[in-house]
Amino acid sequence: MFYWFLKWIAIGPLLHVVFRPRVVGADHVPDHGPAILASNHLSYADWLFMPLTLPRRVTFVAKAEYFNSPGIKGWFQKKFFSGAGQVPIDRSGASAAEGALSAAKKILARGELFGIYPEGTRSHDGRLYRGKTGVARLALESGVPVIPVAVVGTDRVAPPGKKFGTVTRPIVRFGKPLDFSRYEGLENDRYILRSVTDEIMYEIMRLSGQEYVDMYASRAKEEAKKAASGSGSGDGVLPEAKAS
Repeated sequence: MFYWFLKWIAIGPLLHVVFRPRVVGADHVPDHGPAILASNHLSYADWLFMPLTLPRRVTFVAKAEYFNSPGIKGWFQKKFFSGAGQVPIDRSGASAAEGALSAAKKILARGELFGIYPEGTRSHDGRLYRGKTGVARLALESGVPVIPVAVVGTDRVAPPGKKFGTVTRPIVRFGKPLDFSRYEGLENDRYILRSVTDEIMYEIMRLSGQEYVDMYASRAKEEAKKAASGSGSGDGVLPEAKAS
């Protein structure tokens, strides 16, 4: 109930009036049944504007720290993120990535929409970075379609490193669903996982118009910090990581 209260009464109407977000291709999102919404990630405001453009609930996973902080502030924080459509990563598995995958599969099994940012973190410079293969593994293990999403302009609404930016009109573009059923049973093949991930990222790039960088965003941020501080040359080369 809190999710719908925020969307239709508390926050949603205000965002509509102030920012007037535009939506393109919302008909690509099914009216019912599970789907993975794989989006670029420019700003912390992304998780507000993308679900705002759809009549269905979109659920994301969030780090456990948002749900287990102590005190009154922690209690309110937990209630807010839970009610706003976030679920904590279950860290009882082998890793945080396994916990996120487990939580996502439960959401999809209930026939709901699951939102994911394949880059793993926000882009610090507006470019689109290499996707982590967790989105591919989730798609193959769950057997549900992946809908590429591009959110444009949120980095001006809430720029990286700042709480507020300028009032602009964000655009949310939904692409055609991607079907990866041809790879059924190959969810443990790292080459297939990389191929599927790259296909998803290509569609996001096409929708967003962003420049693509074949490097993980977390590494790019590290390189940018080194360059800014003048420590280390930083060649920008990232070896392939394990599927996660």
